[in-house]
Amino acid sequence: MAGDHQPSARELLNGNGRGTHLTPSYVNGPDPAEPSAGPETDLLAPGSPHYMAQQLRGENAAVRELLLALSVGFSLPGPLPAELERKVAGGEVESLDSLVARADASGLLHPDGTVVGTAQHALLTLTPTARIHALQRELVGSFAAECRPLGDFARELARSGLADPRVAAELEGAGNKALERDPGLAAQLYEEALLAGADEWATAARRAHAASATGDLDTADRIIEGLFVRPEPPDLRLAVDVAAAVWAQRGMLGRSADVYSWLGAGKVGPSAPAAAVAMIGCGNRAGAESMFPSGSSPASPTLLAVAQAQTAKGVLESLAGDPHQGLPLLIHASDMMNASGASVPFPDTPGSLAALVALHSGEPHLAETIVRAAIAGGQGGDAAKPRLFLLQAWSAMQQDNPEDARLAINEASKANHWPLVPRDEFMCSALEVGLARRSGEVHGLVLAWERAREAMLHTSVDLYSLLPWGELMITAARLRETRRVSHYLDDAWKLLHRLGDPPLWAVPLHWAGVQAALLNESPADLAPHATALARAADHSHLAWVLAAAGKAWVSVLAANFLASDVEAAARGLNAVGMPWEGARLAGHAAARADERKDMVRLLSCARDLHPQGSSAGTGASGPPEVRNAPAADNNGSLPPDGGGLSEREKEVARLVLEGKTYREIGEAIYISPRTAEHHIARMRRRLGAENRSDLLVRLRLALGAENPQRE
Repeated sequence: MAGDHQPSARELLNGNGRGTHLTPSYVNGPDPAEPSAGPETDLLAPGSPHYMAQQLRGENAAVRELLLALSVGFSLPGPLPAELERKVAGGEVESLDSLVARADASGLLHPDGTVVGTAQHALLTLTPTARIHALQRELVGSFAAECRPLGDFARELARSGLADPRVAAELEGAGNKALERDPGLAAQLYEEALLAGADEWATAARRAHAASATGDLDTADRIIEGLFVRPEPPDLRLAVDVAAAVWAQRGMLGRSADVYSWLGAGKVGPSAPAAAVAMIGCGNRAGAESMFPSGSSPASPTLLAVAQAQTAKGVLESLAGDPHQGLPLLIHASDMMNASGASVPFPDTPGSLAALVALHSGEPHLAETIVRAAIAGGQGGDAAKPRLFLLQAWSAMQQDNPEDARLAINEASKANHWPLVPRDEFMCSALEVGLARRSGEVHGLVLAWERAREAMLHTSVDLYSLLPWGELMITAARLRETRRVSHYLDDAWKLLHRLGDPPLWAVPLHWAGVQAALLNESPADLAPHATALARAADHSHLAWVLAAAGKAWVSVLAANFLASDVEAAARGLNAVGMPWEGARLAGHAAARADERKDMVRLLSCARDLHPQGSSAGTGASGPPEVRNAPAADNNGSLPPDGGGLSEREKEVARLVLEGKTYREIGEAIYISPRTAEHHIARMRRRLGAENRSDLLVRLRLALGAENPQRE
């Protein structure tokens, strides 16, 4: 047995006081006085597998067999490998207790019966792989005989390279259990099952599900593409669900509907609600009702199945002339999905759809509450988080809370380690446009518009993306870029027409059309949108408010309005979650009021609706930025400071330097154009400017002296 010598366990402790064959200089490393070791010497460095093997050679073969078995995963008091058990039973070697005692006395075993780490590493590294795997299979057999699950040990076996159908089956089972609630773990388990020899295609749909739920769309796509070309793909319905969810995240909901049409109503089964949501989203109501007929029951009484069925019913109800039942159904669905804790492939989460319906109903605060609950409940897993955060941001923006909106956008961008999917990138870019438009920063608006132009090239129009398209319609009109979005908007109107022009979904887009027409100064373009709002007002409070606001806007631009009517319209906009829009209407009217009392009244209204302000200008389509200082000052409010200008004059000066007209200055800080002109004339006299160019130079110097750090 001399040639079969292996490390002495006692010597593996390397200086624990029990080793006797190691000199002190080699206990914790090479002697620093010795020359540097070469590659061959490194093989025998203390702690290396070869060094450990040499040290183990002092033990007999039976002890080494015991140590190897324990290193592989067998445990004391047994059972142990059949060959070792046979030798012990036949008296060929000393008793098991004696072997254990020898190993323990030499320091090779921990008190719990596991092998010291360095010895275990040496044994597993230097023992032939075939023998290791044979012992592992025998160990798996002993677990099976005792009906014991392998647990995490199955993962270790798979990662060690053992191919065994029993290990693969256990890993698959564990992956199936984790799939709905922890898709990231499920993905790892399925990959380890493949290492253990699992059939690649048997788990393909589930692996794709796990990948898509964690946001890895490319991996999910590759798996599904390979599965669909097989003659009889397993788990076909799940594969279709995954494909549809991926297409939706890519901003191509029409392709989601096509996948369900390809599957057919006869095979759709429990996926009928998902098919209905996809088909309604791309304008195919008849197809949705064929997949999910009215009165359909959930596939099972589970929370998940009921939540999915309620989602489809809620979306169908939202298409009605009186859509008030849609929102409660979707909120119930979102609550149930939160309670289920499941992450399943679906074109959109019930929380997102409920929030969209709330936003389209003029209830952004409710939308924010819904998405916060969905985020807290982990609805839809990591892949759904960005969209939920972006809807939270949209709700905040609509309520005139830009800081909260930007915080939510930041959360969306870091919700998982993947870039935003095209659908979410498109919404994010539209949010940036909306925030820039509301801030009045022209340069920022142009930059945001460029990003949005690129994002829109990677997506298509669907029912659930109308809010971003409405925002882009308004901005395109302001920037004279309507041609960039016209064909997308044509698709949006056609989609709504195919669905019967449902008021809930159509009203916000008509309101965007009104604002765009006002910016384009096109009464002909405004008329059909105003008519649609008036027609929908019988069943939609939001439509009634927006119709009144549109009428007020027309009267303001025609300089033929009553301050009381405008104020009522502005406060109505605030009541449906549009304070910024209300302030903008009141501010424009104040700038055009003939009577000073009307101007003061409208300025007061605007400041009530938009109390937070800045000194930045807003541009023709931006809302007036309201200062906390007194608004209706016609005489220059504060005493001159060291720069020679009052606070109000500094405010006007900044706007002059931005190139704004008297009217735009008045709209920005809620004074009349004539008052703005008086301020500028007074500053010109006070600064001794001879002409406009000279005034601009002197204003820059005055404001620069006030803020030297900005130079």
